[in-house]
Amino acid sequence: MSKQSGKQQGKEHIQGRHASVRHAVYLPAVVATRFNPDMKAKYEQSVSTRKCKKRAITAVMRKLIVMANALLRDGRKWKEYPA
Repeated sequence: MSKQSGKQQGKEHIQGRHASVRHAVYLPAVVATRFNPDMKAKYEQSVSTRKCKKRAITAVMRKLIVMANALLRDGRKWKEYPA
């Protein structure tokens, strides 16, 4: 929820709907930033653009959800392609 409307200024907070999804995806996102090369690159790119680390984790969480939805939509299983 953004506090950037009107006179209010401050940090944005993630709240509202789908709290159970956020709780379920947070730790896999943290693990992915350490061991998955693509997710690690996304995390480091986000941090290098001076975003806070929590916001970078949130970007990885979103990427995981988008990838999971695409796999479910296409009826595929996860395959890691070696670089």
